[in-house]
Amino acid sequence: MAAVLARAQDRLRLLQRADTVAIVGMSANPSRASHFVATYLLGSTDFDVSFVNPRETEILGRRVYASLADLPTPPDVVDVFRRTEDLAAVTDDAIAAGAGAVWFQLGLTDDDAAATAVAAGLDVVQNRCLKIEHARFRGGLHLAGFDTGVIDSRRTRLV
Repeated sequence: MAAVLARAQDRLRLLQRADTVAIVGMSANPSRASHFVATYLLGSTDFDVSFVNPRETEILGRRVYASLADLPTPPDVVDVFRRTEDLAAVTDDAIAAGAGAVWFQLGLTDDDAAATAVAAGLDVVQNRCLKIEHARFRGGLHLAGFDTGVIDSRRTRLV
């Protein structure tokens, strides 16, 4: 059942079952958050990562798609790096593309877009960073998202 995933264990389950992530609003600028997150996902996960930005054709040596509709397969998670006023349109695009979830990055919330996504069967994460959550679930980050420098023996299976 689709829902807004407010609990950490629900976000963990989403990441565990996801194979593909589409980053909407991917930037070629290495100082932008989307670029940093993409670099992490490509280097530290097994996700098949796609980039979406109508103004780019290649970033990090990878093809960039003009829209979610142009992706060869529906993404499990659409990771959104766009302005708040764009979230409703991106949500509609994610629904039309057959995505499984929309993930609104830090600082991004839109309860109406979230309700639309849930009604269409998509899970929703708001105001969270996919990179921070993934790293935290792997045991390397504090709840606030900072590297603790602590290595422990917890056995957490994550993508």
